[in-house]
Amino acid sequence: MEGLTATSTLAEIVRTAPGSERALEAHALDYCCGGRRRLVDACAETGVDPDAVLAEIDALGPAAPVAWATMRPGELVDHLESTHHAYLHAELPRLSALTAKVVGAHGERHPELAEVQRVFEAVRLDLEPHLAKEEQVLFPMIRELDRASAPPVFHCGSLRNPISVMLREHDAAGELLRRLRDVTGAFSTPGDGCASYRALYDGYARLEADTHLHIHKENDVLFPAVVALEAAVATAGA
Repeated sequence: MEGLTATSTLAEIVRTAPGSERALEAHALDYCCGGRRRLVDACAETGVDPDAVLAEIDALGPAAPVAWATMRPGELVDHLESTHHAYLHAELPRLSALTAKVVGAHGERHPELAEVQRVFEAVRLDLEPHLAKEEQVLFPMIRELDRASAPPVFHCGSLRNPISVMLREHDAAGELLRRLRDVTGAFSTPGDGCASYRALYDGYARLEADTHLHIHKENDVLFPAVVALEAAVATAGA
């Protein structure tokens, strides 16, 4: 992909090359919480050849730019709620029920499933309150800021304050997802696993991929845009 090199950050790669997140996921390169790292540095940590990763991304061919990369903050929070938040609200309960089913059917032969269930439920307990805080507190303030011609007065002061909380919570979610990947053997279904077992691990893999992209959009696109907009509105109103 033209313009991308081993010194490009993982966030730049995902913004510039739609679909590249799949190549990064395949090599366990964390572009969400670790999006500001250069490709060469991230590859050094995981023992991957950065040139091979770039070749895989280049093989994807040209793709249309993603609309969310250029949305205003108010539009982007609408997009996040209608896509990633809606997905999590539906998928987390479904995966909880499927996890319980698989543990009930296979837990005796696979005692490691008890830890899988514990870690997944920790992921759910982490994400659901986080979604609520964004939907009920941060996102409404971002929409207000995006419509403002004069600096709004928020109970939290600058939006940098709740954003810093969200960033810490994103790091915690990323760590829990890494733990889920570890305890499932990178979502590898055992040989005696049934269709439900495979569906569960496929669901975990999709959850990880969707949440990584979700966090990337917030950490590397939305939050910097909000900080810049807040400064611009403050300057205009001075």
